[in-house]
Amino acid sequence: MSTTASPADGWDATTRIGVVVPSADVGPEAELQAMSPASVTVHASRIDFGGMLPGGHMVAEKIPQDPITAFVEPPAVDNAVALLADSPLHALVLGFTSSSYVLGAEGERALYERLAPVTRDIPITGTARAAVAGFRALGAERIAIVNPPWFDEKLSTQGQEYFESQGFTVVHHGPVGLPSEQTAITPQNLSEWIRTTVADARPEAILVAGNGIRAVGTVKGLESELGFSVLTANQVVLWHALHLAGAADAARSVTDYGRLFQAAPAPATSVQATSVQATSKEA
Repeated sequence: MSTTASPADGWDATTRIGVVVPSADVGPEAELQAMSPASVTVHASRIDFGGMLPGGHMVAEKIPQDPITAFVEPPAVDNAVALLADSPLHALVLGFTSSSYVLGAEGERALYERLAPVTRDIPITGTARAAVAGFRALGAERIAIVNPPWFDEKLSTQGQEYFESQGFTVVHHGPVGLPSEQTAITPQNLSEWIRTTVADARPEAILVAGNGIRAVGTVKGLESELGFSVLTANQVVLWHALHLAGAADAARSVTDYGRLFQAAPAPATSVQATSVQATSKEA
């Protein structure tokens, strides 16, 4: 009998995260898997999104609000979540920031309540919900919101209103001044824009919103250089999902993507994590 060790095949992952993404967007999966330790795997379900063309290109320089609203209307998102929840997952993520902006905090809460019957009791989060938990875990009250260039001013203002409704002081918000195309954004030009445009507002933390913007590569350098905490859409949902999944040790093992991973959510989130641990053992 051979004693040769088998190479890793992913089947022994201890934490599995499901994410719902727009059909043409590969960014959330790429960033989530890049940040995840070896014990974590990422599994996606897709929804048709009218704001993007096949091949990952934007339909227009600014996303219209109609496809943003349609993304979270039944039955598409309900079906996508239900299909993901059929799998033995430990946490679910909605990888789409702008719908939370449009819905507002109360509308977003109603969305999660609507989805609850199809989640199989697997906890679910999304960018705005996770960012609120992240800011609070870091003790940040003065925040800046950096939105993708394909968000218009109305959508950006809706984001400001979302976070202000949660008790934060938004000292800066707006679309980043870069070309409105995913492939045109790099960690270098995004970092430079934040350095020259946002840093003077002296936030305690910033959120680079939008799951489709290339952003996690900026976190380590900006935190070291500017001193404030840096959250990004995909970073913060991974952090929150790991805690909801009862995988705090896995979260703390992430060392290259921001100080957030060394923080813990408020106790209320930990209670939710306890219930999913029981669910995951049954799966």
